Amino acid sequence: MHPVLRTVIQRLGLGVVTLFFVSCIIFFSMQLLPGNFAYAILGQSATPETVKAFEHEVGLDKPALTRYVDWIKGVAHGDFGKSYADYGSSNPRTVATLIAPRLWNTLFLAVMAALIAVPLAVSLGLLAALYRNSFFDRAVNALTLTTISFPEFFVAYILMMFLAVKAFPGLGHPLFHSLSNVSRDTPFLERVYRCALPAFTLTLVIVAHMMRMTRAAVLNLLASPYIEMAQLKGATRRDVIVHHALPNAWAPIVNVIAFNLAYLIVGVVVVEVVFVYPGIGQLMVDSVTSRNIPVVQACALIFAATYILLNLFADIISIVTNPRLLHPR
Repeated sequence: MHPVLRTVIQRLGLGVVTLFFVSCIIFFSMQLLPGNFAYAILGQSATPETVKAFEHEVGLDKPALTRYVDWIKGVAHGDFGKSYADYGSSNPRTVATLIAPRLWNTLFLAVMAALIAVPLAVSLGLLAALYRNSFFDRAVNALTLTTISFPEFFVAYILMMFLAVKAFPGLGHPLFHSLSNVSRDTPFLERVYRCALPAFTLTLVIVAHMMRMTRAAVLNLLASPYIEMAQLKGATRRDVIVHHALPNAWAPIVNVIAFNLAYLIVGVVVVEVVFVYPGIGQLMVDSVTSRNIPVVQACALIFAATYILLNLFADIISIVTNPRLLHPR
């Protein structure tokens, strides 16, 4: 078997095992939440008979281990259960039905931010390495360090205040919407316009990580003997970085890109709440508030699976671009 294929299979197996343990943590941590789920859904005025009927219908009267096995079997078949919020309805919605449009919105926002952040971060990192210790290098480092020092919600509120609340100079009205309300029927360009502020917020938050890692990886390789040989042969500094250093620096760069892409999907909760964006993060927060446990469990499991898959992708790309990782000795 080819070493790369063997490594991919090993990583996939490790990812499945990791996801299993994460699912255990997600499910059983939900059982530790204080209060009674039935009274949280039905209200404090619910009668004991109504509470008992609710617990029997959703399976809360079963042992926790039995409920976990039933849940994980359903997840394996794509069934995340039914929403507690629709209890008593003649046509209760499934958790998958609730999550599907929200997940699409979150992926749209993450892809939009990634299309801006990844090329920008790699370009800034290369330029900072190319003009090391110059004014440009110090200015970019100072700006990215400043951006990364603030939490996402602070950056979001600052952008909202200057670009969406106050009138933009010369226009007489705000440049963007303060609330990113989108729906399935929203036209593509209108969706992009409404997602601009949350995407810009995510870009500012993650571009610093990727830019600094790109710069550090390239500068680390510039001290290698083969780089010195290329310089002695008369190669320009630009050619040395682009054609000699960058190809060998892809492994750490891809790792940090994959890590930040995982953050774009997993860590959008705060940004979605600030801009009231109808994504999976906002859905998870609303479900925690209303104690809609099946939805919370499904959202958390999707976040975990996304993070594991993107890190697996980063490992595979690192190995393909640097075969020496297959032979640690």
